[in-house]
Amino acid sequence: MYSAAPQPPLWHTARGPVSLGAPLFLGILNVTPDSMSDGGRFLARDAAFAQAEHLLDLGALVLDLGGESTRPGSAAVSPDQEWARLAPVLEGLARRHPELPLSLDTRHPAVAARGLRTGVAILNDVTGFQDPEMLRLATDGTCGLIAMRSRGLDGHLVMPPYDQPDPGQPEAAIRELAAVRDRLLAAGVAPERILLDPGFGFGTTGAGDEALWAALARLPEALDWPVERFCLAVSRKRFLARRAGTPDLPPAGRDPLTALAHGEALALGYRVFRTHAALLPEPPPCRP
Repeated sequence: MYSAAPQPPLWHTARGPVSLGAPLFLGILNVTPDSMSDGGRFLARDAAFAQAEHLLDLGALVLDLGGESTRPGSAAVSPDQEWARLAPVLEGLARRHPELPLSLDTRHPAVAARGLRTGVAILNDVTGFQDPEMLRLATDGTCGLIAMRSRGLDGHLVMPPYDQPDPGQPEAAIRELAAVRDRLLAAGVAPERILLDPGFGFGTTGAGDEALWAALARLPEALDWPVERFCLAVSRKRFLARRAGTPDLPPAGRDPLTALAHGEALALGYRVFRTHAALLPEPPPCRP
């Protein structure tokens, strides 16, 4: 008897469904002067367009644009300033690639609303849609969502000294990510629209990030959440250099470590990765 092949899981976005049956890379495009590893490089519109094409050539199927740095010690920007950085690039990419799903990395409702009107297909919120207005935008629309776990105080992201101990990890981070999941589900957002981001480096130390990475194998079961509906954003993160024994390696030199991490996660079933450049590690050459 004929049996149809199983259909791959889909991520529902405002641009239509995106397949999660194979690795999906979201290319990070920072139009900021002060981001961790590439601040200022793509602030000019033509430079941003060139980097977007480079990311697409590498194999990214989604571009994730951000106009506010969230690195430790970064200066806050107003929503108007953030939008002024983003608008020319978003509008230009929408014209150049009308079918390409664009993701907007913002925690500000005014910026998110403008982005959705411009045609953004995905909202990526590092604060996990804690802001009631961000949650309303998520609930009322059809966009895909990337909801990240982080730690905040009085509207500011908490970034502890990275080399201090981090007791209680990874269980504290898992509870925080569960709260992000529950917030969206309780608001009526369909699970098919949601990707959960564990938030490496956001309120965690190096030891905490390493503990969270070691917990990846049990994270889907711990959260009762399908493994393909996570988005891992470890590109150029400090803990990759730390666990490789090269803690002083600068961010731009961490792409090979990022690719290796992607390969490790892929072997556990993870499918979605945000990245500055690195995809999967190159396979070793075949011996004659």
